[in-house]
Amino acid sequence: MKLLYALLTGLVFGVGISISGMINPAKVFNFFDIAGTWDPSLAFVMGGAVIVTFLGYRLVWRRQAPLFDDAFQIPNNSSIDARLVGGSAIFGIGWGIAGFCPGAAIPALGTGRWEVVLFLAAVTTGFYARRLMSAEQSKVKSA
Repeated sequence: MKLLYALLTGLVFGVGISISGMINPAKVFNFFDIAGTWDPSLAFVMGGAVIVTFLGYRLVWRRQAPLFDDAFQIPNNSSIDARLVGGSAIFGIGWGIAGFCPGAAIPALGTGRWEVVLFLAAVTTGFYARRLMSAEQSKVKSA
């Protein structure tokens, strides 16, 4: 049942991203082009997401536990360090260059554009490269 709800959540997200046009990198590029063909639709999509998330959290936090787990999984690290800032910068630069964030790129696979496949391949490569680096760092620290 847990996987079914995860699938449904992903489908709702993908449909919403598609309907909003955020699978089109031109929408992102135009949002950042303030002096040219500025398109504020990305801000409206984000604003709508913030409102829905705000209301959703208000409802969810009234529960003792989530539906499919024993307890809420809340991050306990609130520090802002070089890894967080660096990762955020890499994410933002990649988003600005490619016009995709990973969440919008997955539904954009349905467009059949080679750029989407290349972007997701780069994201996946970066993900696994970071995992390998972390594993190597752990080996060095334990030695």
